[in-house]
Amino acid sequence: MKALLIDDHPLILSGLSTVIQGFGDDVSVACVETARAARELLAVDSDFDLVLLDLHLGDCCGFEFLEELRSTYPSLSVVVVSSSDSNDDVTRSIYLGAMGFIPKRASNEVLFEALHMVMSGGIYVPPMMLRSQASSVAGRADRGWGIRAEGAPAYDPSNPRSSAAALGLTPRQTDVLELLLQGQSNKLIARALNLSVETIKDHVAAVLRTLNVSSRTQAVLAVSQRMSSAASSVPRH
Repeated sequence: MKALLIDDHPLILSGLSTVIQGFGDDVSVACVETARAARELLAVDSDFDLVLLDLHLGDCCGFEFLEELRSTYPSLSVVVVSSSDSNDDVTRSIYLGAMGFIPKRASNEVLFEALHMVMSGGIYVPPMMLRSQASSVAGRADRGWGIRAEGAPAYDPSNPRSSAAALGLTPRQTDVLELLLQGQSNKLIARALNLSVETIKDHVAAVLRTLNVSSRTQAVLAVSQRMSSAASSVPRH
């Protein structure tokens, strides 16, 4: 595995590099401290499997650089590793195409597990952040990066399968959605459902269309938003 670390703090780079080296002897890590250095390196060699990006770089807005990376190198898996714990930063990062958001305060064990999930084809968003931000996304669609599927039925957390049917998903697409929400890769979903990877890709594409989103990470946030909204609308006695 080849990983590129982009952070303007040498100690953070050293710590992240140590964790990633734990993936095995075949791991190589490149470290740069600026967006400019990252651009120069990628122009020469873009064959990286993973990019870890700090949002607060000295020479560039991290969000703008994330969008640039996703546009210029769409096959790169970019994970934001940030000192920020803002729910807005999590949402915006995912919307712009990050495959995960890991707070720098996370333990090395959490960091390792999160990166392993991403490299296995899954996604990672801190569970507590995901639940918290989901309840605040609904009122922010007009800010340009809120995630919502207009006109879609509410998602009932007490009866997820019937809610999925109300969304227009078939029983098989519902199975795929449940595994997708667990961060499972297409390969693992195919194995669990005893289907081909190509068939799973078709089902995932159908689920994304139904949810009116364009990525697996946005699907997680969209469903979480509906669950939060539905739960908050239930009368309490």
